[in-house]
Amino acid sequence: MNDPTTRSPREVFEDRLRLAQQRDFEEGIARNFAPDCVALTGSGVFHGHEGLRRLAEMLADELPTGRWNYRVQLVEGNVAYLEWSEWSADSGDAVVDDGADSFVIADGRVVAQTIHYTVRSPTGDVLIGPDGAPLR
Repeated sequence: MNDPTTRSPREVFEDRLRLAQQRDFEEGIARNFAPDCVALTGSGVFHGHEGLRRLAEMLADELPTGRWNYRVQLVEGNVAYLEWSEWSADSGDAVVDDGADSFVIADGRVVAQTIHYTVRSPTGDVLIGPDGAPLR
């Protein structure tokens, strides 16, 4: 790949979404996130690539077999916004219908991200709240 710092915020955002859809979290982190990035979630604040790896592991545990549906994708200047949903097609035991992430992108990398989602059963019962706490 060419110098990543020359990528536009839209290019970074689209690459991040494509790699997430492929569930290639490690490549997505390495290629699209600054080493000193910060992610703010209901579960807490996560720093750097190690923090993102922890988040990816949590997400894989909570939603192991699903596919992302990107409903709204917006980029304005160096800020991007995503609304998403997810369903676990194989197991049928978890869905997300309120996913919302925002990104601040600088020098071809995400430097900050916010993440919000609630994991529900197919019948609508909350399984994992926006704060990351299991409610089972």
